[in-house]
Amino acid sequence: MKKRANKVPEEEQNLCCCEYVNRFGERSHVGACCCDCEDLDDACDRFLKREPQKPESLSHVAADVTDRLRVPWLWGGARKVDLSIIPPLLLLPVLLHVAALHYLLGLVVLTALPGLVLWYYYFTHRKKGQTLFFLSLALFSLAYMYYLFVTEVLLNGDVGLVQLAVVTVGVTLTLVALVLTKRGPGVVRPNREAVHSTVTYYTPAADRDPAVNGGRRDVTTTVANRAGSAEDSGAELKESGRRNWCQVCKVVRPPRAGHCRICGVCVLRLDHHCVWINSCVGQSNHRSFLLTLVLFLLTSLYGISLVLRSVCPNQHLVIALLYCPGVYEQSSTALRFTCAWYSSIVTCGLLHLLTVQVINVSHNVTEREAREALRDRTARSAYWGLVIDTGVYSKGFRGNWAEFMTMGENSNPPSPAPTDLVVLLGVG
Repeated sequence: MKKRANKVPEEEQNLCCCEYVNRFGERSHVGACCCDCEDLDDACDRFLKREPQKPESLSHVAADVTDRLRVPWLWGGARKVDLSIIPPLLLLPVLLHVAALHYLLGLVVLTALPGLVLWYYYFTHRKKGQTLFFLSLALFSLAYMYYLFVTEVLLNGDVGLVQLAVVTVGVTLTLVALVLTKRGPGVVRPNREAVHSTVTYYTPAADRDPAVNGGRRDVTTTVANRAGSAEDSGAELKESGRRNWCQVCKVVRPPRAGHCRICGVCVLRLDHHCVWINSCVGQSNHRSFLLTLVLFLLTSLYGISLVLRSVCPNQHLVIALLYCPGVYEQSSTALRFTCAWYSSIVTCGLLHLLTVQVINVSHNVTEREAREALRDRTARSAYWGLVIDTGVYSKGFRGNWAEFMTMGENSNPPSPAPTDLVVLLGVG
């Protein structure tokens, strides 16, 4: 068996559309996806010989499969395909069409679907791993609802071009706000004056998935670490405060910053990690995150009202959502009614999220600070935990919203110069 090389490709060498750097730092090609798979060969060989598998063999095979499943890309070589984006693309249309067959099936599917999503959320949240499942589900739900609105509602003549234009503008603005949110939450960086050098390794980190970011690991050495001793480093760490020192990122966090164990970075004014955008919500993207929620909710409510008027034109909207006689007599009306219910469930969940966010901003408290205050019993809770006031940063209703609307990535001072190795783990 050949021993794997652990080479780092030269950055000057440009990759073609079908080439990529694998998780071992080696240059590879999508056409060689079935070649030199030593882990798979070893697993198959043990299976045929009826020998017990190694404890790590299945995880290594899965890592090889996910690393080699790529699509050609014009810039930067072939891109990895995350398998978690596929289930929503297949399950959502099938489940909605099954739910449209009968109202009992609709009741079962629309009840089980949120339960399955919540179960998968707690499953991935417990493992502290990144997944594109929820982002894929959110984007595909938005696209599929718009597609059904055009094909089932517009083409049947139930709405006009003006209503279509309003829905289209709402969907477009929602996507634009989402793109702005995905630009980044504002990551705490080491003080540039203290950085001496940066070295990139292609060996998997001990506490990270080796398939993430091709096994790439950027290590930044600071001047203080290069010149000082371990004793001096420990003394300065005590002076800066152990509470603000991040053992993972090796940086001194500014006030209200926090470390995200899913993204593996420290974020300025960390609010929470949102699985629906596969990113943290922090100082730089909190406003655009709220804007995304508002635009989506307005577009969704307007679209639901148009769909319900098309299937139950003689009833009030709320009554039509609960009772619409004869809606299952035709497959088209049944599908529209089912999609209206699905959109209503999603809208209620995001409306609760927006309500919590608005209340937190009004009291100048982040979701992370609220959880820590409740755990330490240092916050005032009201309305069944919906309102949590720590009283630490509050400047009054107007002052809190003024601070929220004017905060930016550069409003906080740079991180104090660390006195140890600063390890920045790349996030794939």
